[in-house]
Amino acid sequence: MSEVDPGNADQAEEPEQLWVSRAGDGGVRVVTLAGEIDYHNRAAFAAALTVPPGPCPRLVLDMRRVSFMDSTGLNALIAAHRALDAAGGRLSLVAPTGMIKRTMGIVGIDAFIESHDTLDEALRE
Repeated sequence: MSEVDPGNADQAEEPEQLWVSRAGDGGVRVVTLAGEIDYHNRAAFAAALTVPPGPCPRLVLDMRRVSFMDSTGLNALIAAHRALDAAGGRLSLVAPTGMIKRTMGIVGIDAFIESHDTLDEALRE
């Protein structure tokens, strides 16, 4: 993140970057995320949520290093859940932070998007 000069009101702070890594085969894709998920990096997050090919696709999002997620991210998770559900698959989250879990609970999406403490636990399901 860049530093902002408090004396220069015209200087805008750069958005926090999102780091995405994909791995997997056999219909299970593991996406490891780090950084912030918000309006500024919505395209990178949406691309990470594409439905894996094959029957009963599974998408596992490792969120241990995600520091922030706004409503843009929540809406993308809902859209991914719907797409995977329509394809006969499912979406699972690994270790979302307390703030993200709380927000998911308030919105109610924790009722239909699985959350696991570890990646091994998510992959066993």
